[in-house]
Order: sequence, then structure tokens, then C-alpha cells
Amino acid sequence: MERYHDSSPQSQTKHSPIHSDAVVSLSKIQPGLCVSGSKDKSVVLYDYHNHRIEDRWTGHDREITKVCYGMHCQGVFSASRDQTVKLWKRGNANPMREYIGHTLVVMSIHTNKDNSFLCSGSRDNTLKLWDVETGECLRENRISRNLVTDVKFVPESQLLVQTGEDKEVRLFDTRTMSVSHNFPRKQYIQMCCDVSPDGRYCLTCSNGFGGNGCEATLWDLRALKILHEFHGHTEAVEACIFLPFSGCSLVATSSRDCSVRVWDKNSRECIATRTISCSGPLTSLIAYEDNSICVSSFNEGIHQLQFLPNQSKLVPKSQF
Repeated sequence: MERYHDSSPQSQTKHSPIHSDAVVSLSKIQPGLCVSGSKDKSVVLYDYHNHRIEDRWTGHDREITKVCYGMHCQGVFSASRDQTVKLWKRGNANPMREYIGHTLVVMSIHTNKDNSFLCSGSRDNTLKLWDVETGECLRENRISRNLVTDVKFVPESQLLVQTGEDKEVRLFDTRTMSVSHNFPRKQYIQMCCDVSPDGRYCLTCSNGFGGNGCEATLWDLRALKILHEFHGHTEAVEACIFLPFSGCSLVATSSRDCSVRVWDKNSRECIATRTISCSGPLTSLIAYEDNSICVSSFNEGIHQLQFLPNQSKLVPKSQF
């Protein structure tokens, strides 16, 4: 049962778009700030409370595919179709470091908690583990037909989770970069993954069309099993995250059906939906403890939403 679906226009402040093409990835920093990567080949650090661009980096030769912020190193990592990963710092127009070694598009990047390691996944069927400081590739794993879509470190462990176009969800041991567990293969390509802050759960989301597939799946990383699925989107689900809202056990998804959905993690109930008309595919999500959510899109830049827990509503705040 779905509690609340809203596509009606409400008060929303529109600002000049910060990118000139589709926005494909977001990364969180702190409430009011976000990092975005776009098909326009640029990476932007944006203050959406005061609506100003804090920094813009334009060193990639091709479209950005993923961005990731490192809290401890205070750097922004970007992956691109130019087969490289770059590390940027505020106030520097040139990359501080480059991670070169993939032979096809780099689709995913993520850092561990202290930002000592960076993991990258590519369509060249490899996962690479890098030393952030030196730029050296420490270990790698190559699996035939493993076109990587996303990767996340599991907090307080030596593990990372990886999804791919082979419909697999895998756990890797970062000490050897060997597969430690293969979960049951899903029916559709797994597009994205997220891991809960306590490292106990993983959330993945599926490709699909016409309501077939199009689900998110909650996995138990200790019992190594599926807990349940979240059904309701009608097109491929591009992004999924655990929400950091106080006192709530919620997850969120965004889809090519132009909607963002908030779900109760335990009951599987969809408690709020916001449709963003004419947005095109909704590609990435971030959320903060102040109940704000940012979602990126192909056609309409980035939208800031506010979740109202007492009303179970997603309210539009701004577009940039």
C-alpha cells in the first residue's frame, strides 16, 4: 500500500542550472552542499542553501560517470568515460592525482572510511583497489563479463559490495580482492548499490521496463540472504540509498519513471512518492540528517526535496 503520491506543482525556487547536460551522479558532503558530475564533462561543488557554485573542475576528456567525496582527505574523486579517475581539491583547477589503468569506461568509484583506499569498477571487467595517496594500484580482480555498475565499501569490515550487468551481487575481500560470496543472481541488471552505516545491510536496484524488474532489493550481509524487495516503480531504478533521517528506518529510490520513492525498510511500504515531470531518468540520490534529499536528472538538473515525516510527504524546495 502506498500512502502518498504527489506530482502536483508546489512552491519551488528555480535557479540557473549548474550543468549544461545530464547530471549523472551526486555525492554528499554536509547539509547544504553537494558534489555533482555531468555529461558536460564537469564536476561541480555547489552550495544549495545559498545557491552558489563553490568550485568547478573540467579536466576530463569525456563525460563524468561517477563522483565521490572523501571526508577525511577533503577531496573529490571523479570517474569518467575517458577511462580515468581524478582527485580534485578546492581551489585547485588541476587534478591533484590521477588513477590510470582501466581500459574502458570507469563506471563506479568509492573510498573506504579513512579515505586510504579507493575502489574503481569498469566495463573492462575489472575492480581495482588503489592507494589514494600514491595513486598506485594495489590489487585488482578481473571476472569475465563482469561489467561493473557500482561498488561500495562495507563499514567496519574488509569487504566491499559490487553490482554488475551480469545481474550478480558480489562480496569481495579487499585484502586479496577475491570474491568471498556470490548472492543469488537477480533477473535483471543491478544498477546501483548502497550499504547501511552499520554494515549489516545492502540495498541494490534493478533495471527493467513496464513494471517488470524495476525493484530494489534489501540484502542481509551477515546472514547472506535476501530480506525483501520493494516494488512500485514502472521503469528501471537508477539509484537507491539508506536514508540518514533520525528515528526512521527508511530507504529511497529514484527511477527512469521520473519518480522518487521513500520506503519503510522493515514493512516494505512506500510511504511517499514525488514525480518530477519532464525530468527524464532520475540518476542519483543523496540525503542528509536534516531530511533533505537531492536527486539528479537527465533533463532538469538537480532537485532538492524535503521529506516531511509527520505527513509522509516529499516537498520540492529548489532546482539548480
